[in-house]
Amino acid sequence: MLHPRKQQPLLNTAKLVAPLAVSKHNHTLLHSIMSNNDKQASANRERLKKHTIFCLNLMSSPGAGKTRLLEATIGRMHKQLRIAVIEGDLETENDAIRIRKQGVEAIQITTGSACHLDAHYIEDALKKLDLANLDLIFIENVGNLVCPAAFDLGQHKNIVLLSTTEGDDKPLKYPVMFRKVDGMIISKVELLAFFDDFSIARATKNFQRLANDGDIWSLSAKTGLNMDSWVHWLQTQVEAAQSTHDAIIDLP
Repeated sequence: MLHPRKQQPLLNTAKLVAPLAVSKHNHTLLHSIMSNNDKQASANRERLKKHTIFCLNLMSSPGAGKTRLLEATIGRMHKQLRIAVIEGDLETENDAIRIRKQGVEAIQITTGSACHLDAHYIEDALKKLDLANLDLIFIENVGNLVCPAAFDLGQHKNIVLLSTTEGDDKPLKYPVMFRKVDGMIISKVELLAFFDDFSIARATKNFQRLANDGDIWSLSAKTGLNMDSWVHWLQTQVEAAQSTHDAIIDLP
């Protein structure tokens, strides 16, 4: 298990510096953090490219069904593809244990108080994987619709889950996340009968209002409904990565 790095809270610094200086200090610190992260993300992406691995970053609110989706997806793909998963959580190794039961390797990252993964966490995880014998890596980010949207990890594509147990206006409430992603999965559709105030049509419209023309899947990882379309998309991405490095558009 990879453990969190020590974090220095900005509030301690704020007590010692004048308000204007704090603002400048925080801006400089944030710029440095993001710049260092982006450099490492580029290095991660080049490493994946060298091994012709397709890497997907899954994001969502807590409890939207990322791990269940991975279990169902791996169950359909692991005989054809060599798969590994990088799991991000504040604490516990529960999700990684579930994934390993599917017969694939899972690296658990516990972030402690950090509400997202960053490129340095992914670098550490990649060092623990046999990249020469992998086709597909899933990153299951920490459950959060805010922080993960800001950090490039070196992935090729971003997918967000929106569960039917959440509001169909989530794309409008969290526009940075839903505008950035390459596609959206409306998960747990088997529960629509119990959450009839959720509308797939409204969720789709709200997603597209953000000028995002990415793919949308409405599916149930539990029952298997509409999983084939999702798996087919993944297969085409993996094939593209293996056939030509230029077939996958790198994120900025």
